[in-house]
Amino acid sequence: MNPSQLVLLPILIPLTGGVVALLLRSRPRLQRFWSLGAMTGALAGSLALFAEVWERGAPVVCQVGGWPAPFGIALVGDGLSALFVVMTFIVMVTGVIYAMGSRDVVVRYPAFHPLFLSLAAGLAGAILTGDLFTMYVFAELLVISGTMLTAASDDPFGVEAAYKYYYMSLTASFFMLLAIGCLYAAYGTLNMADLARRIAADPSQPLLLPAVGLLTAVFMIKSAVFPFHFWQPDFHSAAPTAVSAMLSSVVVKFGVYGFFRMTTLLFVVHAPTIRSLLLVLGAAGILFGGLSAAGTRNLKRMLAYSTIAQVGFILVGIGWGTRMALAAAVVFAVNHSMIKAAMLMLAGAVVSRAPVKSAAYNVIDGIGRPIFGAKLLFFLGGMGLAGIPPTNGFIGKMLLFRSGAAEDRFGMLVIIGAAGTLTLVYTMRAFQRVFWTPASEEGLAKPVGDRLLAPALLIGLVVLLGLWAEPLVRCAGDAAQWMTTPMVYVQAVLGG
Repeated sequence: MNPSQLVLLPILIPLTGGVVALLLRSRPRLQRFWSLGAMTGALAGSLALFAEVWERGAPVVCQVGGWPAPFGIALVGDGLSALFVVMTFIVMVTGVIYAMGSRDVVVRYPAFHPLFLSLAAGLAGAILTGDLFTMYVFAELLVISGTMLTAASDDPFGVEAAYKYYYMSLTASFFMLLAIGCLYAAYGTLNMADLARRIAADPSQPLLLPAVGLLTAVFMIKSAVFPFHFWQPDFHSAAPTAVSAMLSSVVVKFGVYGFFRMTTLLFVVHAPTIRSLLLVLGAAGILFGGLSAAGTRNLKRMLAYSTIAQVGFILVGIGWGTRMALAAAVVFAVNHSMIKAAMLMLAGAVVSRAPVKSAAYNVIDGIGRPIFGAKLLFFLGGMGLAGIPPTNGFIGKMLLFRSGAAEDRFGMLVIIGAAGTLTLVYTMRAFQRVFWTPASEEGLAKPVGDRLLAPALLIGLVVLLGLWAEPLVRCAGDAAQWMTTPMVYVQAVLGG
């Protein structure tokens, strides 16, 4: 295989797998194992791409159909996109494993696994493409799959949450199309490398500023950044657990990925302004998300609000914009994906044993007490979310602190420190209520529930990367170095 074709694998494998899974709809057991095989194959493909990128020390570019950029569609695997795709498929594989052991009715629907694979293909495509319009197309595939999976939820509020998500995404899609139109009218291209070169040569085009504003709004909606977050708690708490674990961990990272590209590749001239905005909204999101998580009385909503705060931490790293801060943001993003997915799966496992299908504390108080495995895993996950050793959450927080201290950002560091303490408070409160206190109606708890293999795998990885963090930190550092030298990306795509 031509090495450049490796960049196709993380997209084509789940996409083809989804079509075949649809054909296997009358054979549910075979469909489930096929889905797991396809997702694992996509993970293997993304790891092969990741290894190729790091071995050659340059982006891997595939000019689709043999049409050279900027005339054709370019798929690009560089330090950032290859790492994000590996992160995506690690979490997605555990999502399929969780679904196979879930007691939700929705996971037995014939369309569940095809849609789940489409979700993975859409996310991988949106990250790997080097073309804005192709990114829009893959983002739409992501939205359609996520909306349908949420609408089919066992939760009676699933349809309402899906509507909210769909209309918010429709707004984001409209903004993105407008931004694409502005950029094409101003520069005559949608290839990201070509745009970066042309914008740097002529940043005075009158349509450029509207495009920057519109794309900023798009990625804020996609990543549920405060104040574009209001759809997120309903959506993520009403979706099936296997789906919400993906939406709140890796799908929101598409917006984060967009901010990385905006500030380090596309709009370098306007990056200081964008970063200032991200810093303000990141700090607001940290405070709002943390306080809301502490105030809610529902475990899944607590974790959803927590995502708003955790995305705020990542935005702060992007907002500082130094090489160390970008590396910290990448490490934080990868860590958060695994921790948040695991925590939501554990919440789902507890809810599956509750007498009523609800994550409200007054329903699940004490339900997790007899489940020792879930108790231990949730405790470790809570430590990871709060950034306490030996989990990799500590590594992300430590890098963020070091990058802030190096730039004398002590005011923001105080906010981050306070938010970390708040995270520990609300996660431990949840632990105490769900896993420590005796259940008020213990006799009504179901004897079996969702399996714990998937969250155990993720929490194991969280601890492993906390004890042996050097590989991830080194990869994040290399990715940050590539981001701060955008000409490497431009030359790899356009040549010269």
